[in-house]
Amino acid sequence: MLSGRRTVTLLVVLCLGHVLLISAQVPVKSGSSALHGAAFGTLARFQRTLAAVTDGIGGLWSHYFGLRNAARENDQLRQQVLDLEGQLAAERARGAQVTSLEEALALQKSVVPPTVAARVIAGNPVTGVMTVSLDRGTADGVLPNMGVINGRGVIGRVIANPSGTACAVQLLIDRTAAAGATLEGSGTHGLVAGGFTDGNLRMTLVSSAVTIAPGERVMTSGQDGIYPSGFLIGRVVQVNGAGKNREIVVEPAVDFGRLDVVLVVLASPKVAEIKAGKRP
Repeated sequence: MLSGRRTVTLLVVLCLGHVLLISAQVPVKSGSSALHGAAFGTLARFQRTLAAVTDGIGGLWSHYFGLRNAARENDQLRQQVLDLEGQLAAERARGAQVTSLEEALALQKSVVPPTVAARVIAGNPVTGVMTVSLDRGTADGVLPNMGVINGRGVIGRVIANPSGTACAVQLLIDRTAAAGATLEGSGTHGLVAGGFTDGNLRMTLVSSAVTIAPGERVMTSGQDGIYPSGFLIGRVVQVNGAGKNREIVVEPAVDFGRLDVVLVVLASPKVAEIKAGKRP
């Protein structure tokens, strides 16, 4: 039985081998054998499949590197934009500083008392206390109660005891600050005080008989012994009530949130008058 199976298996193998030999000998139209053509076709299909896979992987790889390069270029462009924005901001800051210096220098020519230009170097961290620090002190002739102004108007006065190289300035909008004032239209004197939540000043001690119109300019009177006369404090924006109880609201000429370069008046109005030959 076993020998019969072996005989059949051997016969099948011999038949297959004979068929393959015949296929190898049978020519096709191309001149090659049928066996060669079948093998070549199978190999060609395998090569096409392999090529497609390779091309796909190569495309994905190229696309990946393309995206990496595009991302890198975008990062470079974004950095360039940030650099340009920084340069623009710096140029704007320089322009603002130049404008402040020009205003200060132009004002310094018209002030009769001697002045010294100073830069604001710090504000006061205490809430409700409106003071700033300047980079000028006693070494520059700065003393307490000297007035501080800029090209737009009155800022405040030097307070406390200045050091050799710095001083503190109480802004006119502080709750305990005040300045002698004059209504430009009528020449009526009064007192301007700060400390109000709306950021505006209030003018008091004005005769109830004086007519006041919104838009009228309020100037320093020089009678407080701190600020020279004739400098702009602000403009009347509102008059509430009537008679002795009326409230005169004055909008400051100075933007106290954007102080940079200022002028310290190195002599009080009384000292200036004495030097000019006028006795009080």
